[in-house]
Amino acid sequence: MSRSIVRQSKFRHVFGQTVKAEQGYDDIRVSKVTWDSSFCAINPKFLAVIVESSGGGAFLVLPISKTGRVDKNYPLVIGHSGPVLDIDWCPHDDNILASCSEDCTAMVWQIPDHSLTRPISDPVVVLEGHSKRVGIVTWHPTARNILLTAGSDNLVIIWNVGTGEALISMDDHPDLIYSISWNRNGSLFCTTCKDRRLRVCDPRKREVVAERLAPHEGIRPMRAIFTRDGNIFTTGFTRMSQRELGLWDPTNFEEPIALLELDTSNGVLLPYYDADANMVYLCGKGDSSIRYFEITEEPPYVHYLNTFSSKEPQRGMGFMPKRGVDVTKCEIARLFKLLDKKCEPITMTVPRKSDLFQDDLYPDTAGPEPAMEAEEWLDGRDEDPILVSMRGGYMPPKSRELKVAKKNVLESRPTTRRSMSTLDTNSLPLPSLFCFIFPSCSLSLTFFFSFSLPLIFPSLSLSLFLSSSVSLFSLSRLFSCLASVA
Repeated sequence: MSRSIVRQSKFRHVFGQTVKAEQGYDDIRVSKVTWDSSFCAINPKFLAVIVESSGGGAFLVLPISKTGRVDKNYPLVIGHSGPVLDIDWCPHDDNILASCSEDCTAMVWQIPDHSLTRPISDPVVVLEGHSKRVGIVTWHPTARNILLTAGSDNLVIIWNVGTGEALISMDDHPDLIYSISWNRNGSLFCTTCKDRRLRVCDPRKREVVAERLAPHEGIRPMRAIFTRDGNIFTTGFTRMSQRELGLWDPTNFEEPIALLELDTSNGVLLPYYDADANMVYLCGKGDSSIRYFEITEEPPYVHYLNTFSSKEPQRGMGFMPKRGVDVTKCEIARLFKLLDKKCEPITMTVPRKSDLFQDDLYPDTAGPEPAMEAEEWLDGRDEDPILVSMRGGYMPPKSRELKVAKKNVLESRPTTRRSMSTLDTNSLPLPSLFCFIFPSCSLSLTFFFSFSLPLIFPSLSLSLFLSSSVSLFSLSRLFSCLASVA
């Protein structure tokens, strides 16, 4: 009986391909800020890229269909006063985007369905709770309106963006937090930190439930993500500065499930995980290649599949959710590679001869509906994502307005004063308008009208004018009365 030497997998022949030039996005000034972020966020409707801007932070939001050259005057989202460090689309509403910045704030934005015609500077809500720059922002995978932020003050704060309130604050990290990832149902999240520890945290208990010192022995930054099975996939460096990946069981951190050395490049490996295919795509900043692996229950557990290579190094990367891929072309993933001045979509495809829907490639995937409300999650409820079928392709739902109950943080924000240029002067009587514009003349005008106006309007008593106050308010009321008599 012969035994097969080659491992059987439907993803063994996945190949990557760059789209045609006219299907890319040109003339995008990608941010040059020194921060290990992807600088890019994707959903089935929009492409968002952090860009260079003067006088604060900004990012560009384009409809996915708006390919080609981007006008240099295309409107930006410009609410932050410092450089933007991270952005993330809400998994439950394709028009809601969260951003964080060096200005110590996070902001939530409502993006209209059509192309922007003017800059957006007013966020739906501003989240102020960090004392230093905010470098990480990530949405809860199943609960509505739950957002997590982490800053250089070593704090992790979980917000309810529907009220603008900080629900949970954790200060268990003694140093800078490199990355945060929720598990599939959002009951836990894992973090990597500059103190070289990998931690698993229960936010509702406000405690670290498991931790591992130096999953990778090098001192360079690490990254960690949860897999659908509850394991943790990590990337880091060895003591000899070789890049390395690992797979860990959070219930037993003593020994790794798998540990694999890669190469000696300097760029931090950013992992992008496809839960439906159980595949991981590794993209290093400054690299010109994308490696992809399949995670299975068979040794060696992390199987190398292939490498996509191109000529130019990448500045950042975006990863399309599964509901945004093209099922008619057997596309299982789409990445958006950021270069110096453009963005190139890269499609990952399984070669199949049939044009029919491939059930084995497209199991039901996480849809846009939240499984529970913020209050239910806070009370201890856990739910897996609500799944939708990919058969026939995915149609994004209509835009829904994010409603914020204005209290606490929102009520404390100062109201905007109306300038004279925006005042509706047509609603003021002429004498009141004159007094409003020339308040310094109020005293002399009072004495003038006290003697001249009785001659003009003999029906009015002189005592009415002599008893008038010289204050601006009383004078304006007097002129309004005279205007009505006239």
